[in-house]
Amino acid sequence: MAGSELTNVKSPRVKAARRLTKRSFREQDRRFLAEGPQAVREALKLDGVVVELFATADAELRHAEIVAEARTQGIPVHLASGEVMAELSQTVTPQGLLAVCGLVHVPLEEGVPADARLVAVLAHVRDPGNAGTVLRAADAAGADSVLFTDASVDPYNGKCVRASAGSLFHLPVVTGAPVAHAVRALKERGMRVLAADGAGQKTLDDVDLSGPTAWIFGNEAWGLPDDVLALADDVVRVPIYGKAESLNLATAAAVCLYASARSQRVP
Repeated sequence: MAGSELTNVKSPRVKAARRLTKRSFREQDRRFLAEGPQAVREALKLDGVVVELFATADAELRHAEIVAEARTQGIPVHLASGEVMAELSQTVTPQGLLAVCGLVHVPLEEGVPADARLVAVLAHVRDPGNAGTVLRAADAAGADSVLFTDASVDPYNGKCVRASAGSLFHLPVVTGAPVAHAVRALKERGMRVLAADGAGQKTLDDVDLSGPTAWIFGNEAWGLPDDVLALADDVVRVPIYGKAESLNLATAAAVCLYASARSQRVP
């Protein structure tokens, strides 16, 4: 790895990266941090997304193929001390690889293809870990896109990026759209919009999920507000067959998305 080791946590390069832990600076600089080998590996698959890479000496040895790919693409690779990586990392135990990336979201008009079959909409979702897990589940279920409405967490939040396990780089992500605008766009594309809510009169067993479907998922604690529920074609709950009081957001979202994916694939 070319260049001397970065050891000063107050150096301009380190400070420029560190500021991206705050949403206002991410929006201002139009950059964010992707931490860990999985996120960095997936980010490198998109042309021009990774701006620079920080790696400890140990991580360079353990993930030589990732560092080599970055260098092949002409991306600056900085050897960082453990102290510098700890300063940049947002985890208790840094994994030694951290990429500065350009924002990857797309406008609402581009984020929902005309032939979309499955879309996840996050409305009033505030927990970044849950949001990232929903994004990952949507990716795994073969969703066409994920929409983060204007009242939801920033998908570039470090915890959200980590929880997505690279899925942030796999499918179109829309940010900042008012939920009413998002629902209108989905319906214009012929999608049935379902709100997932524990208060729903219908369950997954009661609805036909074989057609193009968009799921709206709400806040972890209090679900979806009435004005959002009113926008949906139906309000649907996940049936509870055992004694559990409820499912958490990410689990319920995975169940709904996979129910749709299966229905759309079974002849």
